[in-house]
Amino acid sequence: MKTNYHIKKEDFVVILTGAGISAESGIKTFRDSDGLWENHPVEKVATPEGFRADPKLVWQFYKERYNQLSEVEPNPGHYALAELEDYLQGNFSLITQNVDDLHRRAGSKKILEMHGQLNSCFCTRCKKHYSVKDIDLNIDVPSCIACGADLRPDIVWFGEMPYFMDEIDEALRKATYFMTIGTSGQVYPAAQFLLFARSYGVKTLGVNLTEPENRSFIEEFHLGKSGEVLPKLVKLFIN
Repeated sequence: MKTNYHIKKEDFVVILTGAGISAESGIKTFRDSDGLWENHPVEKVATPEGFRADPKLVWQFYKERYNQLSEVEPNPGHYALAELEDYLQGNFSLITQNVDDLHRRAGSKKILEMHGQLNSCFCTRCKKHYSVKDIDLNIDVPSCIACGADLRPDIVWFGEMPYFMDEIDEALRKATYFMTIGTSGQVYPAAQFLLFARSYGVKTLGVNLTEPENRSFIEEFHLGKSGEVLPKLVKLFIN
């Protein structure tokens, strides 16, 4: 393996991770080719309308996803990104489309979870946030202790605005390098970040099992599993 880049401590690096890096730890990717997510139509479990129609089903679905977190561990790709952040200190930003906690468990700190997180939920009325570990998951639809309204998973569903869009744009504008990892280049708005980065004059890299749809915007691409590629690549970057 080789790279054209050596990352200095004064460089600013922005990373985008997608389902591919979590899949290597045993978490299933967002949805299958038949449009189903864990055998459920996406509109039933990943839209505000689906939640209003059947909050019990939606909570059952996300409880299963939440419980799965205890069965998986970060892989070498997650740890390599934490090593890169430790090297760069404040000159690093990790954007993830994933809703698991594997980056945090690997030691990453500066994370923008643009699609929310399985460990969190919030009130549909007063918007008070709760950690899922602090609520009673034996209840079909947990309720807010402050106002009594239904809680919902803190997940960005279809038709909703992703989190941290202003912070993401700010990070891309000051980046020296932008690297996408485990992403298909099909899910928007994240698929546009490469285009934005290139327009800002940022050097772009990618790691994935297959070439993503937006491959033309990636200057240096590494084909393979992130858990195998990233540890080697990070060592080349910083040594």
